[in-house]
Amino acid sequence: MNQEPGSVPVGVIVVVDPGRYAQTVDAARQVGLAVVSEQPILGSLSETIAENRILLLEAVDGVESVDRERIIRLPPPYSSPQ
Repeated sequence: MNQEPGSVPVGVIVVVDPGRYAQTVDAARQVGLAVVSEQPILGSLSETIAENRILLLEAVDGVESVDRERIIRLPPPYSSPQ
């Protein structure tokens, strides 16, 4: 199955206005957000969204920032330094 260019899901961390958390999450879902985990007390979410929809997500009222997830791999403990 071929995907539309730019439609590949990417992981993002979104910071939202904690005072409008529920409304902002609902609006973000309408632009294509798939919530992975929520931290309402902190006002943040971890989720996936199609890469070509990130600008729409950033424009949602109540969204304060959108950052791509970064994976950092550490060597196993007690491994020799490089």
